[in-house]
Amino acid sequence: MFEARLTMDAPTTASADNGTSGGGGGWFGTPPQPAATPNSAGPPSDAGRTPHPAESIGMFGERPRVPSQRSQAAPPDPTPQEHAPPPPPAQQASPDALLIRRTMAEIEPVADKVTSYFYALLFVRHPQLRPLFPAAMDTQRDRLLKALLTAAEHIDNTEVLVAYLQNLGRGHRKYGTMPEHYPAVGECLIGALSKYTSHVWDQAMEAAWVRAYTTISQVMIDAAAADQLRAPAWWHAEVVAHDRRTTDIAVVTVRPDQPYPFLAGQYASVETPWWPRVWRHYSFASAPRSDGLLSFHVKAVPAGWVSNALVHRARLGDVIRLGPPGGAMTVDHTSDSGLLCLGGGTGIAPIKALVEDVAEHGERRPMEVFYGARTDVDLYDINTMLRLQQVHSWLSVRAIIDQQGHIGLPDAVREFGPWNGYDAYLSGPPGMIRSGVHVLRNAGFPQERIRHDEVEELLTVDS
Repeated sequence: MFEARLTMDAPTTASADNGTSGGGGGWFGTPPQPAATPNSAGPPSDAGRTPHPAESIGMFGERPRVPSQRSQAAPPDPTPQEHAPPPPPAQQASPDALLIRRTMAEIEPVADKVTSYFYALLFVRHPQLRPLFPAAMDTQRDRLLKALLTAAEHIDNTEVLVAYLQNLGRGHRKYGTMPEHYPAVGECLIGALSKYTSHVWDQAMEAAWVRAYTTISQVMIDAAAADQLRAPAWWHAEVVAHDRRTTDIAVVTVRPDQPYPFLAGQYASVETPWWPRVWRHYSFASAPRSDGLLSFHVKAVPAGWVSNALVHRARLGDVIRLGPPGGAMTVDHTSDSGLLCLGGGTGIAPIKALVEDVAEHGERRPMEVFYGARTDVDLYDINTMLRLQQVHSWLSVRAIIDQQGHIGLPDAVREFGPWNGYDAYLSGPPGMIRSGVHVLRNAGFPQERIRHDEVEELLTVDS
């Protein structure tokens, strides 16, 4: 059995040129494959070789404890951030991509075991890292597998993958992730992969993963270092209003301790004082306001630690923490296309923000909003949406109530089509997003004109 037991030589400092200089396409140029060296625990020495990217894994996507010190630099520009790369273009796979995808095919049937073994290695070999992670690791196990699968799918898609990793690097500042943590994660990742692919694992496969992980680390470290110069790792925000709309839905309004730049349609990761190191995503319920206040629509769900705390426990004066804004479900104000918006449940919050954003830009683009719910009570913000419709002649709001669950919101939208010349925006439960994308694609919507937050990330919303 060939099982990796190495000390990962991943980077622990920011690079001088962000990995893009030196010719040959920067880090992501296709390297010649090295000859295997017997008993090698890492990639062969080759100073001129350029590694390949892979998706972030292990600690990436975690909700670790944030550090006690905060940057006093200016806040970042609210640039839309891609949260997951789109499907890669058709092209010939690189040798490293083929090796990594072969690894993924081997571990897929035993993904749970691989993930459990990875964390066992990490916490036994590096116990000082355990406090960075939440007490309950159930959600994290799924996130690791997703990250690995994304790596296999997008390893050769340089442009979108670099942007994705840079966003991850910036976002991980709030978790307390430091450059010196990356080698430990890489070491244990390769240890877990090699154990469960022992019949195919060899020096070439290990070298491919080491090159990929080294590149991932450097992209994320560089992005975090650059972000530290202009933004805090997190914001404290005081609860200044708490409006219970139903027994399980509340509109929570907070005042950040310093300016918080964002774009309508984006979301923030939220940590409450009652569940340290557990972060959940909530969309902003309005466009940026002159008073700097931020509002979130939160529905308490069964076993939802953060959502139940925000709905049932939060009081005026409580202080929560916010990570940087994320998400790319934002309006392109250089276009004159109409906007078709589907909001299910509390997914109406970012749709409302988009309406305000279009209005503030003085545009008169047609905007069709479909507000879906199971009951009348669940249409908790319908009066707000109808008032907006009265003010703006270009806005149309339709409520779709589906008590029996037979006629879904996407199906209702299809009946009102066609939607030629429209861009689509979807926000709501993951099932609604999936079915909505399916319906719109079948109706002829180009993929690039359908915007929504990544479905897998939505699994941590309202929980």
